[in-house]
Amino acid sequence: MSGLARWVQRHRSLVLTGWLLVLAVGAVVAPRAVDRLTFDEALPGKPGYETSQRIVDSYGTGGSVAPIVLLARGPGAEAVVARAAEHARSAVPGTDLVTPGPAAPGLVSPDGTQAMALVFPPVEPGYDPYAISRPHVEQIARQAGSEEVPVRALDYGLLAEGSSEGADRGLLAEVAIGTIGALVVLLLVFSSVLALAPLMVAAVSILATFAALLALTYLTDISYIVQFLVALIGLGVAIDYSLLLAMRWREELANGYPNEQAIERSMRAAGHSVLISGLTVAVSLAVLIAIPVPFLRSIGLGAMLIPLLSVAVALTMLPAVLSFGGPRLLWPRQSATSPHSRLWSSIARATLRRRWLSAAAATAILLALAWPATGLRLGSPPATTVATGSDAQLISAAAQAGLPLGAFRPIEVLVPQAQATEVAQRLDAGLAGAQVLPMDRHDPAGLSRLLVLTGQDPTTEAGRGILDALRAEPGLQVGGTPALDADFVTATYRDGAWALVIVAVATFWLLARGLRSLWLPVKALVLNVLSIAAAYGITALIWQRGYGAEAVFDVTSTGVVATWVPITALAFLFGLSMDYEVFILARMRESYDEQGDTDTAVVEGIADTGRLVSSGAAILVFAFVALATVPTVEVKILATTLALGIAIDAVIVRGVLAPALVGLFGSLNWILPQWISRITGARGSHGRTGP
Repeated sequence: MSGLARWVQRHRSLVLTGWLLVLAVGAVVAPRAVDRLTFDEALPGKPGYETSQRIVDSYGTGGSVAPIVLLARGPGAEAVVARAAEHARSAVPGTDLVTPGPAAPGLVSPDGTQAMALVFPPVEPGYDPYAISRPHVEQIARQAGSEEVPVRALDYGLLAEGSSEGADRGLLAEVAIGTIGALVVLLLVFSSVLALAPLMVAAVSILATFAALLALTYLTDISYIVQFLVALIGLGVAIDYSLLLAMRWREELANGYPNEQAIERSMRAAGHSVLISGLTVAVSLAVLIAIPVPFLRSIGLGAMLIPLLSVAVALTMLPAVLSFGGPRLLWPRQSATSPHSRLWSSIARATLRRRWLSAAAATAILLALAWPATGLRLGSPPATTVATGSDAQLISAAAQAGLPLGAFRPIEVLVPQAQATEVAQRLDAGLAGAQVLPMDRHDPAGLSRLLVLTGQDPTTEAGRGILDALRAEPGLQVGGTPALDADFVTATYRDGAWALVIVAVATFWLLARGLRSLWLPVKALVLNVLSIAAAYGITALIWQRGYGAEAVFDVTSTGVVATWVPITALAFLFGLSMDYEVFILARMRESYDEQGDTDTAVVEGIADTGRLVSSGAAILVFAFVALATVPTVEVKILATTLALGIAIDAVIVRGVLAPALVGLFGSLNWILPQWISRITGARGSHGRTGP
């Protein structure tokens, strides 16, 4: 790191010019990168996906894409909604319908005042499969309705996104929220012009990542979710790394070193921690790449760019800025200060005085918070929770009137044409809480398509029981979005579980090499699991059970946690939490190397990094709060999990449990067996290695 610091200072103009060019290019190409993102949730080889693809290939409709549901409310609703559906089929060639009538009596409420029809327009490739047909269907619904009998056209895909507004406009607002929050924290930390430097690094890192993302989209599909992660998590990560370097530089100036040496010493100490942290985050995100789900792999590939480019910018651009600005960046404070915090020093001493009690109490709190996660249920949020305003009221009223919520995400079944009538009648009679409806078109290969509409949402226990019963029937090919959800869970949490072991081993190797210890990496891995489990538990309480979801997010209980959220949150939290672990333990290691006393190392490590960790965590929480303003309910659930994970980790784990355990294990913390040293390539060097 010392060599890099000297090179950057000698070529600071070149470095800054290069990154400014990247900034300009990124600003130009970022919209293009966002336009090329996809909404592909393919699961090759899984039965639900393969059946859904066959339905789309044969019929051009349905399968992995839920229908547009026409809802009418008022006298004569059945005739109005059926007429609207027929007009939609005439306006959009290739559309399939299921309308209320003798073959589908369950699509009309018992009192006849509410009715629904299912419209399956042709599926178009791209981000929005109904981009062409939806406007026509919506216009027909408005024209068919009246003030007395209004008709609404609703489809689950659009409801799940929260609105039909363009993603980029929302993204700008969310980044603004995160940036304002970060600026407030930085001004509190630095009280000087230096507060702007981390924001500059973040701006360059984010736009550089978007530029790299554009190139990546020409090699593989990348999920639309990545744009939010790059903008908001990228903001927090880049500022965290810059904050670490800037605080260490200010400390070295306070110790009396001239600017050039202060930069070099900061890079040698904090720069090493930034590099280890960035690699650890990237390795943790690699778990998503290793899972056999293209959607998750694309998130992993795109997200890995965040820490890697943030490290590159922080380790080159920031030293160049510090070299140009020097102590003038401390204006108006005019003097450098030590990062040592009396508050955190007192907390560390109090923790060590009662280390057994502190460790036991913190562990008990984490286990209590994690307990609700034992009942975690995965699935797509019901239509009643992803809809807002009048749409939510309309869907809830339809459900209360007895119309099937499963119409918004039907199960689709392929059966031999000759057996279609007999199978439909048998299933309709045998499946409690569901109705089975035949479609009026047949597969050229001799297969017929049946729709199974669950009375409750398919994510409920009753809905899942119906899906399981259908899959147990011999000769049936079961598809539709509920089947895709089930396949996603299997592919991610059963088939991909081995990837977690690989990431844990790789993380252990990195930490053992960086910290020159056996126990510290093991402790870090165990504590990460505890803090992530606690975040899962509170997320389950808020979203699955509804404690606070309506008050905070104006969304009723979803009853489930989105299928992709736990694994994605784990990948990010595992790496981001390890960031703080590296910062703290590296500083403890430095103190121990100098003074040889574990308790002193704990106190100094916590006192010198407490302000850094709490400030960095606050910035990340602000970023996740901004992420929670995205209208998509599933993204809100992810943001909740990430914010909770970072807060729990910074306060309970790094503030109390980690120092208590380091104090309990004493000299064992600093032992690295020779055989592990040979495997990791770690050397027993001394000197300043912490942030």
